[in-house]
Amino acid sequence: MGGSIQWMPKWRLSFVVSGSYFKATKGVQILQQCAEAEELDVLDASVHSLSIVEEEDPHDSPDEDAVNDPRNSIIEMDNNWTDPRFCEDGDSSDEEYAPFLQLRVGGVSSKAVNIEQLQEISMDETVLDVTVPDPVDSEVTDLPDYLKVVEEDDLIEKRAFICYLDNLKILTSNLRFPLKVCGYTDSITGVKCQGKPPFEVKMSARGTGAVLEWLCPFGHILWRWNSQPLLKYGMQGGDFMLSTNILLSGNNYRKVAFLFNCMQMGMVAESTYFKIQDTYCIEPVDEFWQTIRASVLTRLRDKDKIVVLGDGRMDSPGHCAQYCTYTTIEQESRDIVHIVSLDKRETNRNSVIMEKECFIRTMDALLPEIHITEVVTDAHAQISALLNADHGKYKKWGLQHSLDIWHAAKNLGKKLRRAGTVRDQSELLPWIRDIVNHFWYCAKQASSVEDFKMRWHTVIHHVRNQHTWATGACEHEPLDDEAQEKPWIKQGSAAHQALIAVVLDKRWLKDVKKFITFRTTSDLENFQNHILMYAGKQFSYTPAVYRTRTLLAAIDYNCHNGRLPARNKDGHKIYRRYYNKRSKSWSVYTLKEKKEYSYIPALQRAVLRKRLQSGGGLPRKQTLRPDDPRRLGLLAPVPPPSTAELVRTHVTRGEGVFQSKR
Repeated sequence: MGGSIQWMPKWRLSFVVSGSYFKATKGVQILQQCAEAEELDVLDASVHSLSIVEEEDPHDSPDEDAVNDPRNSIIEMDNNWTDPRFCEDGDSSDEEYAPFLQLRVGGVSSKAVNIEQLQEISMDETVLDVTVPDPVDSEVTDLPDYLKVVEEDDLIEKRAFICYLDNLKILTSNLRFPLKVCGYTDSITGVKCQGKPPFEVKMSARGTGAVLEWLCPFGHILWRWNSQPLLKYGMQGGDFMLSTNILLSGNNYRKVAFLFNCMQMGMVAESTYFKIQDTYCIEPVDEFWQTIRASVLTRLRDKDKIVVLGDGRMDSPGHCAQYCTYTTIEQESRDIVHIVSLDKRETNRNSVIMEKECFIRTMDALLPEIHITEVVTDAHAQISALLNADHGKYKKWGLQHSLDIWHAAKNLGKKLRRAGTVRDQSELLPWIRDIVNHFWYCAKQASSVEDFKMRWHTVIHHVRNQHTWATGACEHEPLDDEAQEKPWIKQGSAAHQALIAVVLDKRWLKDVKKFITFRTTSDLENFQNHILMYAGKQFSYTPAVYRTRTLLAAIDYNCHNGRLPARNKDGHKIYRRYYNKRSKSWSVYTLKEKKEYSYIPALQRAVLRKRLQSGGGLPRKQTLRPDDPRRLGLLAPVPPPSTAELVRTHVTRGEGVFQSKR
């Protein structure tokens, strides 16, 4: 079994991360306090926990790279894994159900940080991470001249304010209009209007702006003032920028419209918003992403050996998924190098093969560009077949295929848990945690497949209290029988036979070479949570807009990938508490420097430039792009009936129900 045990400080790293903060901050550490620093025996300091780590000085600041390294960790499980009461799933239809599983790693000592004194982290800090500016003193400035937007600097990075109607009325009542007589001249008779002050001021709302008109007593307009600069063909600059920034910030139109309604503010029309988004925003975002991606690939071309991590994300669970997004990052820098979004219609409405098709598109795009030597994925059978060294599609590239070690440990736990629920095999349940930890230890210590197997097979002997045998011995120190808490498994019992079947499973051992590289795709999974900020699963998007929103998430991530930990005035790192409802435990975030979103003005300029160079206004009719999947037909395999027929069917069905109740 594992080597001599040296317990880590009482913190552990939760592998299940809330929201998107972990990925967006490139390794934000989630450390969990376990017990007081002096009471090491409370931490299940039995001989069965098998991780080997080095002790750290509790007064030193944590090395975040070391803390984030899965090699400095062991597996932690909640009681649902080993308690027989929780081993019979109430919902038999959920075959993938598994209790909470997390990692415990070395890190900050409880003496260095008192979790009770930390503030709780908020959702804004974990997802949006926007700095809230301090209020500034109001300044009185001269009113700006009336402007039209003729170039990008006329609108980009210009400040805007909320103005109330009553305040505008007070302003206009104190203004003295410079004309003494109305200057309107009738175009037919040539008679000049002699209307004199007081002139009436008419106020009207237009989108998010306000329009003021000065009228003479005869109704002639002397002057018109708009609260926003105007684009060509009369579109208000504020309406255009609001529509653009709803997309760039990952917001949803109807939620923003509801906010404006609560504030009694005007809002750009929904049809106008969608036209601005589809006409001016999609191509600039794609071009901006291609520029960022090109710079990453240029840097990677100088490397001889590149390891990439890939994982797919469905926009909804099961066979009802419409979109699949496959993201690939480079293992060392954690930069995203490629991202593919696929519509269900592009795979003949077969959601099962969407991730496979995304992977093929990814590899076909990356392999000619950079020298990839290793690909890390989860245990996806179709992708594993593509990467088969003998018969796979990419065999000529000589790619090494590694599996995510975290999913491997979790799947092993599921197998053991399933075996422990069988009659007469419950003796296996208390050992699940230690067997999974032993696998974790073997994978990170083994230098070859044979080395892994030699270490891995020792678990069969250890669980029955045999620590030396003819061909080997356990690696741990001599055991104290009084400290033994778990009952030993009897040799030849049903539980022992079930364990042997799992440990010596040929299919399991066949994948050992994919485990001993000890790679993990955890950063990718947390980036996919970050996509929710831009493309929430509760909203529907057109294919082009969905792809654009995933690209915005990738731009956000790559541009903020290298942020440093935030520090207070004394130079110490800043931590925040976080409560995980699933594990029922408190964790700690190491805060990162606030995001600057410095790329937003560049994106705004690109969108506005496209509008200024278009030479026209909004199109009256939207046309589908040549590559739009909607050209392939409807998502539903059955053509829709007419609305009148649906209404007639609904009414008839309702009358039948009413009559039956009577």
